[in-house]
Amino acid sequence: MSKPLSLGFGLGLRPVYYKDLLEIRPNVDWLEIITENYLVPGGRPVAMLERIRADYPIVMHGVSMSLASTDPLDFDYLKALKKLADRIEPRWISDHLCWTGVHGVNMHDLLPVPYTFEALQHAVDRISRVQDFLGRRIAIENASTYVTFHESEMDEWTFVREMAERADCWLLVDVNNIYVSAFNHGFDERQFVDAIPAERVVQLHLAGHSDAGTHKIDTHDQPICADVWKLYKQVCRQFGEVSTMIERDDNFPPFHELVAELDRARSIYAAVVHSREETAA
Repeated sequence: MSKPLSLGFGLGLRPVYYKDLLEIRPNVDWLEIITENYLVPGGRPVAMLERIRADYPIVMHGVSMSLASTDPLDFDYLKALKKLADRIEPRWISDHLCWTGVHGVNMHDLLPVPYTFEALQHAVDRISRVQDFLGRRIAIENASTYVTFHESEMDEWTFVREMAERADCWLLVDVNNIYVSAFNHGFDERQFVDAIPAERVVQLHLAGHSDAGTHKIDTHDQPICADVWKLYKQVCRQFGEVSTMIERDDNFPPFHELVAELDRARSIYAAVVHSREETAA
């Protein structure tokens, strides 16, 4: 099993930054799109994506597979997704370990999964069916969570590891989500990172969150905090060279501030590599 080569350091493609990306040509290696924003036959979003993808590798990141739901897989959605993928040729496709609806109702949220053996097999079966339909491996992201289930029979990181191995899929490790969930549920984020098979990790997410005091919420509307940068450094040591990108979905800063955060990610990774080289020498 050989995973895709690292794309370097990228950003989430958002309409507010279309002009900057086309005119400034910033130090950004690749871009991630929200799949659902481009599942249309035409219009400005698709036209802009066609222009931008001529200069940047693209990754598709979705929020609607609902892989843990008990509803049947939505093959109309998957057909549209596959058509878009055939058109823009993404380096890979990703979605979340979650469910987004049931009984035909979309909740428009990434809802948590009980970490049971039954739920594990259910998720594995559905991921396998999606991969067979698309004709490619997909990457699954750990979602931030705010509740736990008494029925759970294992911890989240064991569930994620077993899911990836049994479904033979890639992993998208969201560093901020690990931090948020660890705070909310009181576990050591290092346990999560140590348990994840590095050979399965094709992408990392970095983002900011909101602090409500008693809990944290993955809002993507704040700068990345010091504790998440610290955890990212540990993740770089653990997983090595992996495509890294920053998500920002609200309270958008000037573009140069977002690129400065991306440069900080580059610097942290470079420092980890330098430290390894010095140790080896």
